Amino acid sequence: MTKCIALHSYKGGTGKSTISSNLSASLAKKGLTAVLLDVDVYAPSLQDYFQWQPKKSINDYLFENANIDEVIHDLSPVLDKFSSNDGEQSESSKGKLLVAFSSTSKDEIYKLDGAVRQEGSKIQLLRKFLMLREEIVSKYNADFVIIDTSPGIRYWSINSLAIADTILLSLKLDGIDLKGTRLLAREIYDSLTKLGTKSYLLLNRAAGYCLPPNLAGEQTSATQEMFNNTVDNQSAVISKLNADIGMDTILSIPCYCDIQFDSNEFLTALRYPNHPFAGKIDELIEKLKTI
Repeated sequence: MTKCIALHSYKGGTGKSTISSNLSASLAKKGLTAVLLDVDVYAPSLQDYFQWQPKKSINDYLFENANIDEVIHDLSPVLDKFSSNDGEQSESSKGKLLVAFSSTSKDEIYKLDGAVRQEGSKIQLLRKFLMLREEIVSKYNADFVIIDTSPGIRYWSINSLAIADTILLSLKLDGIDLKGTRLLAREIYDSLTKLGTKSYLLLNRAAGYCLPPNLAGEQTSATQEMFNNTVDNQSAVISKLNADIGMDTILSIPCYCDIQFDSNEFLTALRYPNHPFAGKIDELIEKLKTI
């Protein structure tokens, strides 16, 4: 049975695109069929992650200028460029990685934004979006559909959440994200939960991996104490947030500064399969399989 997972956030910059692309590719690398949908229609970025320029996009499908086969791109061969955990090069992936991109053309973004301001067009686009999921499930026999949504309370993000079985709310532990997460839980997630949708917090760039550099001499103990206090305070904040909004944390991904500032974020979990980040993606996969 297909699992449909939407990654959402209150604001941008919480790692939705990085996590969704690495999650989808890792699922396919493990022999599953993963379909990744870029529904961050106002700021699409997955074309850069996969270094792919599609001729047709989700926008074309929604406006009936393309059929499903024209917007679903089989990027499975991309997986063969990466070694597995044992260091051996895979000749062919047993799974499939299928991706549908949103258009990066400003004209297409304006067109889509204008259409959702008209009630008749809004309803028609919603029907097409629902049809997109149904066609993917029936035609491609997908194990997972991963949706990279627009942040905040916007038309396309709400629609994406409405067709998902499970929502992963990605956030960083800063004041704006914490306040925004409470708002989303109250305004959106409570209603969806009553309809049977499962929702979890996905903490990203949390403390717990890197120690400040140049720890030496008398500064070592003081800096270590400060670091420990930060981790302890973070745990308290998370526990309170879980209790306040009634959502569990599915995973906490530390701030991996050694890869965060890599100019090429292209499928990091596959490029460095022995890195702790890849292990976190694997852990997320195992948890998603059970819910």
